[in-house]
Parts: sequence; structure tokens; C-alpha cells
Amino acid sequence: MEFQNVYFLGIGGIGMSALARYFLHEGKRVAGYDRTESELTGLLSAEGAAVTYDEAVAAIPEPFRDRTSTLVVYTPAVPHDHPQWEWFRAQGFEIVKRSRMLGVVAQGKYVMAVAGTHGKTTTTTLTAWLNHEAGGGGSAFLGGISKNFASNLVLGPGPRLVVEADEFDRSFLQLWPDAAADPDHLDIYGTREAVREAFAQFISQIKPGGALILKKGVELAIRNREITVYRYSYDSPCDFYARNIRVGSDGRYTFDLVCPDRVLADCTLGVPGWVNVENAVAAPALLWVA
Repeated sequence: MEFQNVYFLGIGGIGMSALARYFLHEGKRVAGYDRTESELTGLLSAEGAAVTYDEAVAAIPEPFRDRTSTLVVYTPAVPHDHPQWEWFRAQGFEIVKRSRMLGVVAQGKYVMAVAGTHGKTTTTTLTAWLNHEAGGGGSAFLGGISKNFASNLVLGPGPRLVVEADEFDRSFLQLWPDAAADPDHLDIYGTREAVREAFAQFISQIKPGGALILKKGVELAIRNREITVYRYSYDSPCDFYARNIRVGSDGRYTFDLVCPDRVLADCTLGVPGWVNVENAVAAPALLWVA
């Protein structure tokens, strides 16, 4: 895609704002609409994006009215009868969904995708932080504002990219990861079988030679025979699990992380809750297989 301008319909969303910040970093001109002002839209404005809260077509900045140089990115949260959406469509602009745009950005990267876990944002952030500290860099698109990074976007050297792979509206099927860790959004799937089929399709998109980190006890159709499957658990012995788990007076857990080739003793989480121990087992597993 050759373009100089990117216009976001729903620029203040957590995923959209990360993409907007990415394109600002890449030297593109960025603008967009959102319904209400927020801390995220304020940060985008401070970083150079032209943000409007007026849905009228007249509110679109002049440079972004040229369809030959402007790409429009939208989120499903913006209705298709939105005046700006209708105008861009009528004028023949190239309009892409946020999930597809994320897939384009991920091309050429070593993609570590986190999907399906209860605590997707936490697991993605843990993976990004480990990649940053132990892996020497890497980038990430997060589903929340990380206290460690003070951002929902991480930019760093190297080919590794950590992505929160959202199941909503089947968005995660726009990604072709190298490694993936695995229900949310049951409302858009309707049945248990539909959820399982969507995840089976996602697994089939892991690149040959890649890896799947799957929770022990979860059974999904694995049609991709060119990947390696690893299991993780809270404390049940498998490829990756925690043992010698103890909890401090502040609610934070300390444990030994068991990996296929080593044991990392006395790991202490910065966030409380036993479920985060399980998330902290899955996150380093993604780095281990990289």
C-alpha cells in the first residue's frame, strides 16, 4: 500500500490508537474521528495527529480528502451509516478494517500472537516486557496501557512483534503468526462449535515450523502438521508449568517456572492473583519457542 495519509474512523479506541501512533512513528500524516475526547485522543493530538469529534464530512482535514494518497482504517464500532464512512465509500477511497491493517503491519515480522486466554492483555504485556528485557527489543501492539511501557504501543529493534489477537468479529484470522498462545466474545460466534472452528482456523494459519502454546486440557482440531504443539498449565506437569507456588502478604505470587530444558527458580510476579501465574507461564513459553 502506497499512501502518505492515514485516516482513522474510531481513532480513540485502544487498538486503533496504537496503529495511529505506529503510523505517526513511520512518518505518515495521521488524522481521525472519535465520538468523545479521551486521554488517548489527547495524547494522539499532542503527538501530531489531527483528531476531530465532529462526524460531519466538513471536519475531515483537506489533505485527507485525496483518495490517491489517503488510506482509511475503520473499527467495527463505527456504524456504516456514519457520515464520514459513507463519504469515503462513495468517493472510492481504499477502506480497510483495523484487523486487516494490523495483519499488513505484521508482515515480515516474527509474530507472537496471544489469543483466547482469560487475561489476554496481561499475557500480551508480559510477553512484550520479557521480549524487551530478555530478548533485546521487539515491538508490540497491546490491548491496554501498560504501566511498564506507559503505552499501548511498544517500538523496539529486531523482528519480533507481540500482538494481542482479538477474537471479536474474527479479527484474529487476519494474522499469520509464527507462534501463538490460546473463549472470549461468544456472542459473535453463537455456538461452542463455532468458537472451536474459529480457533482451529487460527491455528492452521501458524506458519510452517512455528509453534502453538496450548493450555493443557484444551482440545482443538490441529490441522497444521508443520507446527510443534506445547502445553502449558498453572501447576499440572506438562511442557511449561509453575511449581513451588507461594503467595506473599501483598497477594503477589512467587514460583518456579518449569520449562522443557530448565527451571527458573523464584519468579515473582508484579501483579497479584493466581490466574496471572498461569498467564506468566504462557508468556515466557512464547519467548522460549522463538
